[in-house]
Amino acid sequence: MAHTPQRRTPRRVVDGVLFLDKPLGLSSNNALQKARWLLKAAKGGHTGTLDPLATGLLPLTFGEATKFSQTLLDADKVYEATVQLGVTTTTADAEGEVLATTTVDVTDAAIEAALAQLRGEIDQVPPMYSALKHHGKALYEYARAGIDIPREARRVTIHAFECLERDGDNLRVRVACSKGTYVRTLASDLGALLGCGAHLTALRRTRIGPFELAGSISLADFEALPEADRDAELAPVDALLVHLDVMSLDATQASSFTHGQAVQVCSDAVGRMFRAYAGERFLGVGTLGEGGMMAPTRLVSTGNQ
Repeated sequence: MAHTPQRRTPRRVVDGVLFLDKPLGLSSNNALQKARWLLKAAKGGHTGTLDPLATGLLPLTFGEATKFSQTLLDADKVYEATVQLGVTTTTADAEGEVLATTTVDVTDAAIEAALAQLRGEIDQVPPMYSALKHHGKALYEYARAGIDIPREARRVTIHAFECLERDGDNLRVRVACSKGTYVRTLASDLGALLGCGAHLTALRRTRIGPFELAGSISLADFEALPEADRDAELAPVDALLVHLDVMSLDATQASSFTHGQAVQVCSDAVGRMFRAYAGERFLGVGTLGEGGMMAPTRLVSTGNQ
């Protein structure tokens, strides 16, 4: 019997940013691939992963916007999480095996005192069950093989760590933190300070840099849209660059800039990055050098504007 090859979905050029509310149980890459399939987009990327256990804001980039996916990696983030006191696990979250169960006898005042110790600049040891690499392999691969790799503590900043609600041994907390922070490690450290242990049972990202969860769309709602209406959910290619000042170029400057040449501009902010435009047309990002010369750092394909 002859084999009938499956027809592949034709891909098309799609440029823009989708602010997705990632569902529970899906990896960031799986969420990206589903959204990409729904858009029939030729090229897509995301701006930093969320664990399958986590939900919330996950900006996805398509086409020319993928050139700026790294922009949010350095941004501060805000989460709401649920922490269960009295139970420690191998992964510091609900996906791990239970290591110990302890009776919880802590006051609200003790919880607040422990939270206070974990605010500000702290040194945090990344968990073994993480995607950080060691000799080219993710740490979680070593962990699954029963191998513990020594990890150096990293300096992170916890801008806020507060208890929003307590229900017995379960705490609902809010965390505002710098890049590289592991909220499940914070939960584990909180339990250690309280002497009863703890692990993370739920995590929801509500903000990245200037972007709020309220401006996102769920994958289910996005899929439910008529195919012709999905593109309208995409923010422009330059949506992730709102933190950069605008530099307007005239036609001559724009021509040189888009051909990879530095152009003279009216600024003395050496070392700063700008988003460059010719009228309403976004050209890319440039970095200001000495003598007011702005060199292109990353250009977009003007044919896709």
